[in-house]
Amino acid sequence: MKRMPIGVDDFKAVHERDLYYIDKSMLIKDILDDGAEVNLIARPRRFGKTLNLSMLRYFFEKTEEDHAALFQDMEIWQQGERYQEEYGGSLELLSRLLHAYH
Repeated sequence: MKRMPIGVDDFKAVHERDLYYIDKSMLIKDILDDGAEVNLIARPRRFGKTLNLSMLRYFFEKTEEDHAALFQDMEIWQQGERYQEEYGGSLELLSRLLHAYH
């Protein structure tokens, strides 16, 4: 039985530890399709905001380590090539998201 990711706010750690996770990767599609300069992600306390931002970071940030495997079984990857091509390539969007959060 999978454990709940209580206190775990790193998207990669959730996958590595095989913790219970509800796929929220369509947030990536929503952000890409919206095209807004500012996105307000309002959720109550303990509702996964930090984990969602971590997911966005792993999707958009270009690093030496390839994190695509984290997304291959997720809904965003099933949306087709248009969204797969966005993986690791939108550093400007990531920067705006993280700057607004901190």
